[in-house]
Amino acid sequence: MKKILLLLFIFLIKTANTNAQKPATPPAPKTAPSSTNSVKLEMDSTLSTSHVVTIKGVKVPYTAKVGTQPVWDENGKVIAGVFYTYYERTDVKDRVNRPLVISFNGGPGTASVWMHLAYTGPKLLNIDSEGYPLQPYTVKDNPNSILDVADIIFIDPVNTGYSRMADPKGPKSKFFGVNVDIKYLADWISTFVSRQNRWLSPKFIIGESYGTNRVSGLALELQNAKWMYLNGVILVSPTNLGIDRNGPVGAANMLPYYAATAWFHKVLPTELQQKDLVDMLPEVENFTTNELIPALAMGGFLEPQKKKEIAARIARYSGLSEKVVLEHNLQIPVNFFWKELLRDKGFTIGRLDSRYLGIDRQDAGERPDYSPELTSWLHSFTPPINYYFREVLGYKTDLKYFMFGPVYPWSRSGENTDRTGENLRQAMAQNPSLHLLVQSGYYDGACDYFNAQNNMWQMDPAGRLKDRMDWKGYRSGHMMYLRQEDLISANEDIRKFVQKALPKPGQPIKYNR
Repeated sequence: MKKILLLLFIFLIKTANTNAQKPATPPAPKTAPSSTNSVKLEMDSTLSTSHVVTIKGVKVPYTAKVGTQPVWDENGKVIAGVFYTYYERTDVKDRVNRPLVISFNGGPGTASVWMHLAYTGPKLLNIDSEGYPLQPYTVKDNPNSILDVADIIFIDPVNTGYSRMADPKGPKSKFFGVNVDIKYLADWISTFVSRQNRWLSPKFIIGESYGTNRVSGLALELQNAKWMYLNGVILVSPTNLGIDRNGPVGAANMLPYYAATAWFHKVLPTELQQKDLVDMLPEVENFTTNELIPALAMGGFLEPQKKKEIAARIARYSGLSEKVVLEHNLQIPVNFFWKELLRDKGFTIGRLDSRYLGIDRQDAGERPDYSPELTSWLHSFTPPINYYFREVLGYKTDLKYFMFGPVYPWSRSGENTDRTGENLRQAMAQNPSLHLLVQSGYYDGACDYFNAQNNMWQMDPAGRLKDRMDWKGYRSGHMMYLRQEDLISANEDIRKFVQKALPKPGQPIKYNR
């Protein structure tokens, strides 16, 4: 019996030693859920598929990588998983000279779906030439995608799209505020660039709406905290970027947008209506800057006759009655404008795109009941994006894709005070190779085109950066790319901007006296 026990003991010792000498079996690669669904997000995953798209008559092969990458806290603990879609052209051997475009949308609280599936990505949703929904819902190739000249990553910040906090009851203060948002995303981008071996590539960052605050702040944060220097920033329908325009300037600057919208709906006087939009607007812009702002600055001390003259000009350009303008002391609230302009025809107009019409319960009132353009866009986008991830890219999950996610309250005070316009100015001043492109829709009433131009003026008071700043206007609204004509021209503007912002080989990046 003792001999048997001794032999068994020797066998176990040998087995243990043999196992100890074997290399540890590497863990299976983490992949996005495929055959089984889960409502719990995998914090670190990837799934890759191969595709081809024809852009401007040329076949472009590419891989689409969908997945998640963690967000870690200061102790190395995973506190969130950020979902992304990364498109990389596969017939390009030289990644050193291949630009990378990092793309965000806004809200705060919206996913990257909008520009992803309607603007720069390789696929488009099914809409008509002016941007209205069509059925059946589907996706099709985007012949205007910028994937021919740059790889693109679309990023969904925490609690948008499929991105989630690891602990839903965890501290939201790490994610939901102007500057904490910028900080954790800069960390995330730095990790992504390292994982994908893109440190040597030229880099551009694009944001739409509140995403313009995000990318303006990221330009400086990436540069100063991660030592990642960008070649270009693209602001699509920018907000005020934390630039103060309270008082007469803020009230006056909406008039050019009012005029553009009134022109579209054909309610301006004949002599203005007969002009082309871009030929008519300079007259309104000059009046706004040189006459309306000084008049509003006078307040109640403006002479009665002068007030009446200014009211008549506002009425002429806005499509509203002089009586209504005087009732509002020359300052027309934007909500009221959306309700009033076509009140006599029984319609309201859209906030983000004033080409869209809505119908309220009653014609009376100070503001529209709803946003017809946003309702239309959710109608257009939600079915295709859910179909696209599951059936085309193979990312199957029972998680809800948040078109608008729970990110409120969003902090804008204290450490989260918005200075993103100044952040961008500093980044451009410190980095002589950093260029700026601003894209605006004339019919956008939320992030209007004239204030977007004003941002640039205020960001560059010395006039020393303006040679690296470009502004482009389009005959549509907040998502100018939904209109087919503007989709083509806006993508082409990005293409030219990317090429312009790339330094020539051997060209030193410095200021010259």
